[in-house]
Amino acid sequence: MSSTTYRSVAIADATSDQLSLDNTIHVTDRVIAWMGPDDEAPKPPTDARVIDASGATVVPGMVDAHSHTVLQGGAHWIDRIEDDTDTLLATAEDNGATAYRAGIRWFRDVGAPRRDGEVVSITVRDQWKGRTDRPYIRAAGSWIDKAGTVDPAVIIEDQEELAAAVHREIDGGADLVKLYVEGPDVETSTWTVDDVALAVDIAKERGVTATAHATNLPSVRAAALGGVDCIEHGSHIDEDIAKHMARKGTYLVPTLSVLASWTTFSSTTTVDRFTGNEAASRLSERKERWYESVRIAHEAGVTIAAGTDFGGGSPRAGHLAWEVECLVAAGLDPMEALASATWIGGDLLRESTAGRLIVGGPADFFLVHGNPLEDPSALWRVWRSD
Repeated sequence: MSSTTYRSVAIADATSDQLSLDNTIHVTDRVIAWMGPDDEAPKPPTDARVIDASGATVVPGMVDAHSHTVLQGGAHWIDRIEDDTDTLLATAEDNGATAYRAGIRWFRDVGAPRRDGEVVSITVRDQWKGRTDRPYIRAAGSWIDKAGTVDPAVIIEDQEELAAAVHREIDGGADLVKLYVEGPDVETSTWTVDDVALAVDIAKERGVTATAHATNLPSVRAAALGGVDCIEHGSHIDEDIAKHMARKGTYLVPTLSVLASWTTFSSTTTVDRFTGNEAASRLSERKERWYESVRIAHEAGVTIAAGTDFGGGSPRAGHLAWEVECLVAAGLDPMEALASATWIGGDLLRESTAGRLIVGGPADFFLVHGNPLEDPSALWRVWRSD
């Protein structure tokens, strides 16, 4: 048995907007054995390692609710989808190590390339089971796409093919189903409400959730009215659809850090889409609409989980603190934003201990310097991520 005791530590569990000060946490074999005030703490085992954690804050292990485990991200993220299998697997190892050090304990992987008939993220998920140095993974299969917008994806033409594709992804080990509910025309949705509802019903019958990539308003509307469990991105939401999402308990994962990373690319790359005044104007307009959509959703009571879109978008693994900062900039208070990155992400996963500090539960936490309930940038200042 291995034991570690953390003394005099503050706790930010994202269920209160105030830190709990002067606590002791006993960990035995990676399980929280005791947690409470220093002056009530039992003596640690004689062989325990005792760590003076004074001035540091314990944060529950975070959940990146929109991840692409095997992809690299960066300014050329789209090109990386074509990487060979060995490169994808090596990238996953790098991403997992980086994210773990950053305090991220769960990846909700929402789409990966298929190689030799297998979805690579599902392969990685199974390889990482039992490892204590990598995040846990819940993996969608590959993307299911009706318009051929995303490549590679499972392309379907009609509802018969859609039903078969959903069953095939679940038979292949998918923990959730990812629907790519939009096409090249921002004024329309290539999916109908009935299309989405069919996929959702099959997923529920098979015991998994269904989520939808949807950015333009018609696609968000079709996905939400079709009953998906979550909208990914949701960069154009109006008040009516936000109220519907709140009533139905539909989650939103905004991925605002994508925009933040694009902003940095204007001075760090020569990629045309990110440089020059025209690019800056397009980005500004898109950011204004996207942040407004998050504000509308938040005010309507939509449950917001934090995800970066690393790999499948431009951010990198380990950038979830950036997303928390962006959510605060979009109108969430720091506690709400931290909750989005911790226990709310756990609820989206239907994992009762993910993003939570529970006696008897896994010791999935990390320590930072600073108070993330006041200053979300504290999440970048990781001291320990054991």
